[in-house]
Amino acid sequence: MSQRRAVVSVVGKDQVGIIAKVTTVLANENVNIFDISQTILQDFFTMMMIVDVTNLENLEALQQKLTALGEPLGLTINVQLEEIFHAMHRV
Repeated sequence: MSQRRAVVSVVGKDQVGIIAKVTTVLANENVNIFDISQTILQDFFTMMMIVDVTNLENLEALQQKLTALGEPLGLTINVQLEEIFHAMHRV
């Protein structure tokens, strides 16, 4: 079976524990992180991750868990399959 990768993006006001909370959700779903980049611009936190979703049956269920995590924290968290992400951001 070929590897399926997804892009997880997190944007919101910076606060303690964002990376820990998001990566805990991913770990609980047995999703491995291949690459991670995070930046704080003034008070805004942004993070992008490339993750392995090869063994994940339901990407929508993961999105729902990340949304449930993000909403009370004022974070927008999205997960998209890598090929969809590339297709949407092609110039």
